[in-house]
Amino acid sequence: MVILFLPWKLISCFNPLHLFFLFLTGLIRDTMGAFLDKPKMEKYNSCGEGNNLRYGLSSMQGWRVEMEDAHTAVIGLPHALDHWSFFAVYDGHAGSQVAKYCCEHLLEHITSNSDFQRALQEDPSVDNVKNGIRTGFLQIDEHMRTISEKKHGVDRSGSTAVGVMISPSHIYFINCGDSRGLLSRGGAVHFFTQDHKPNNPLEKERIQKAGGSVMIQRVNGSLAVSRALGDFDYKCVHGKGPTEQLVSPEPEVYAIERCEGEDEFIILACDGIWDVMGNEQLCDFVRSRLEVTDDLERVSNEIVDTCLYKGSRDNMSVVLICFPGAPKVSPDAVKKEADLDKYLEGKVEEIIKKQGDEGVPDLVHVMRTLASESIPNLPPGGELASKRTVIEAMYNKLNPYRSDDTDADILFFRGFS
Repeated sequence: MVILFLPWKLISCFNPLHLFFLFLTGLIRDTMGAFLDKPKMEKYNSCGEGNNLRYGLSSMQGWRVEMEDAHTAVIGLPHALDHWSFFAVYDGHAGSQVAKYCCEHLLEHITSNSDFQRALQEDPSVDNVKNGIRTGFLQIDEHMRTISEKKHGVDRSGSTAVGVMISPSHIYFINCGDSRGLLSRGGAVHFFTQDHKPNNPLEKERIQKAGGSVMIQRVNGSLAVSRALGDFDYKCVHGKGPTEQLVSPEPEVYAIERCEGEDEFIILACDGIWDVMGNEQLCDFVRSRLEVTDDLERVSNEIVDTCLYKGSRDNMSVVLICFPGAPKVSPDAVKKEADLDKYLEGKVEEIIKKQGDEGVPDLVHVMRTLASESIPNLPPGGELASKRTVIEAMYNKLNPYRSDDTDADILFFRGFS
């Protein structure tokens, strides 16, 4: 029998060694879900501009059986906040219901609550705005709990949330869970949010005070994040407030003063992106892409594709927000990119011709051969994985009648980069 989901009360009854064995053998499944035989690579895209900002976003289901991510992108906020903007990525788990509800309603819960309204009308200080954002998170979580209870507790899904609220003077980074946001300023990573993992000292302390434990880096051996919206099976410890439960819905909110001319871009992404690219890697990659195109949807798509080819097995969503100080398209960079593509196409043709009578090599062989060579001017952070589409296009052009090598494709997608 395969157990797809167990509430924490039941999991906590297991002996830790037995639990560890069950997890490793697959009898307890990761609540993030099972995998497909091949990734779903169709993307959802959107872009827009306003308030002196431009944004592009991309999301892909990837290897997961279900798409559980969602996102929000709003320029010009309600309640007379025309010069404010809000962007967020929601990474659902054990279902998509919470992520979908948040993408539709979280912003309204933030901007309409009395704490936020008071901050704007009576005392517009940074601390009061931050408090209003926190109140919005707690309110929507309680509201979703009420909805879930009316449905007799059928929804056990949860979602992380990472977002930014951008005012004319400040950038408010908002994080609840292990999605991540970062700001590039002056050509370097200036700020990034901290992931909420169960083994973080403060998170672990709260979990233990609520009567739980951290096993195999998970809350009660099951949930891999220590803060999230939803996940109400982990929020039923009597005598504890909403921010003292095994899983807390309270976001960390950071306020950063805007720096005109220095602020370049913000990246918001789920852990399917960060699992395979570090902060500096992704920043360098985005910067290099902005020097060859000003199409933010295209850049976002390249991020998602590159992370898939680097071995990400999760849903992937990214929002890229650019300030006026973002890198601009450079003719030199565009030429270098074109030269690189031409060079790679020539190398693919050379590798295939070398096989001679041995027949056409598969795509994995071509990629491995290229990976063993020193190729100049590959995109920083993305490296060879970011040029996979160029390589595959040339490979298919030279072999238009090749049969579909499913095993080779799966081997490639499972982490070769």
